[in-house]
Amino acid sequence: MGRYVARRLLQMIPVFIGTTLLIFLMVYALPGDPVRGLFGDKGGSPQVIAALRHEYGLDQPILVQYWHYMRDMVLHADFGTQISSGRAVTDVLGEAFPVTLRLASLAFAIEVVLGIVLGIVAGLRAGRATDTVILLITLLLISVPVFVLGYILKVVFAFNLGWLPPNVNDDTNINELLMPAIVLATASLAYVTRLTRTSIAENLRADYIRTAIAKGLPKRRVVGVHLMRNSLIPVVTYLGADIGALMGGAVVTEGLFNIQGIGGTIYQSIVRREGTTLVGLVTILVLVYLIANLLVDLLYAVLDPRIRYA
Repeated sequence: MGRYVARRLLQMIPVFIGTTLLIFLMVYALPGDPVRGLFGDKGGSPQVIAALRHEYGLDQPILVQYWHYMRDMVLHADFGTQISSGRAVTDVLGEAFPVTLRLASLAFAIEVVLGIVLGIVAGLRAGRATDTVILLITLLLISVPVFVLGYILKVVFAFNLGWLPPNVNDDTNINELLMPAIVLATASLAYVTRLTRTSIAENLRADYIRTAIAKGLPKRRVVGVHLMRNSLIPVVTYLGADIGALMGGAVVTEGLFNIQGIGGTIYQSIVRREGTTLVGLVTILVLVYLIANLLVDLLYAVLDPRIRYA
């Protein structure tokens, strides 16, 4: 296991470099000049613009800029400086990342608990009325756009019933984060439910399940030990990839509920052509993806004893 972890960590290095380089090239290929954008419609003198571009290293070749970015990030944890405000990008990340992390964690907990439970219920009753109802509900959740669902929930539960606040004023308050977390988790919850249901229904027909039943094992043990451990492998794979998707895909949800997290910061960075901030945020998301995938691979051996790593 130790050799496998070391090998995977080494494999993550070229993946990280290649991904961040691609993102860096794409971001700095965006039209517009962030330095000229500081002066608005009035514009600035060519001398001032040239001096600012030199100060932020924007007059250097793109690969040289990438080298400086990676060097400062690895050696000093320095993601650069935000051009519009002059703040360090690490300070911006320090404010936005915890907010989205709390939101994504709550959404992840909702999709894991409800998704797996509903999937188990539907899989154990495949072809019956309960299974049909759950499949229809998940199809509806997948079909409704996030901004439409968010607006409906705000109208019903905030404005009409008054059960939940319409916007998030305190991002540390779980009660205020509950509704946006539900909105953020809906599509993933539906996919987890359907994936769990399919895996449960298929494994119910497997020989090892019939053997366990024939031996007279209690149904709770057959389902909880033998069926669940094998059925959850594809679900865990999806959940591992979805962790990063929840954090990076919260742009609409955070805008709808006035949450100042990574999604809103990414949107503002694109509008203002803040390449340094945008690259820093996406770099953090890439690291989250890589670490989540590593943890998923390690969980395989826990869920299925047949899997062994040299």
